[in-house]
Amino acid sequence: MTNQVDNSKRRFLTLATGAVGGVAVVAVATPFIASFFPSERAKAAGAPVEVDISKLEPGQKIDVEWRGKPVWVVNRTKEMMDNMAKIEAKLVDPSSEGSEQPEYAKNKGRSREDRANVLVALGVCTHLGCSPTFRPDLAPADLGAEWVGGFYCPCHGSKFDLAGRVYSGVPAPKNLDIPPYKYVSEGVLLVGEDK
Repeated sequence: MTNQVDNSKRRFLTLATGAVGGVAVVAVATPFIASFFPSERAKAAGAPVEVDISKLEPGQKIDVEWRGKPVWVVNRTKEMMDNMAKIEAKLVDPSSEGSEQPEYAKNKGRSREDRANVLVALGVCTHLGCSPTFRPDLAPADLGAEWVGGFYCPCHGSKFDLAGRVYSGVPAPKNLDIPPYKYVSEGVLLVGEDK
């Protein structure tokens, strides 16, 4: 009996094996290569957020989300602004010189000078990351007679004034963070971009 080699079958099996192997390599490589490009959801999470403040009443706060964190926009009244000046001696960093924040927020109101009444701040306590509550009321029983409005963190008792400046003697080590922001029109601001 003679052993004849069928080269056409051998060639077919070699090509078929190579094709299946090629498909397997593409199937494995595609998710790996795709991981280098952020998803639309990831892009949106870090994207700037437009905030309509045209209907923001004096003394009112609205919340928006940027990069998965709450951002507060507060329209402070003249009385609120005046009361902030009364408590500067009780604050750790009243001029916001020691906080990392945009240059335009390194002032007592921690806001852009042309819209000093509007506070834009990250609503995350600088102690352990809880979200403080907005307490604009004056001298409530639970916060004391000297409380002139601000933010109170219920997790560990940190207090911040209406500019997000931290009180002395509380667990939070520094003022609330100010995100980059800019006004794109009279009634719209953009959180996440300031140039």
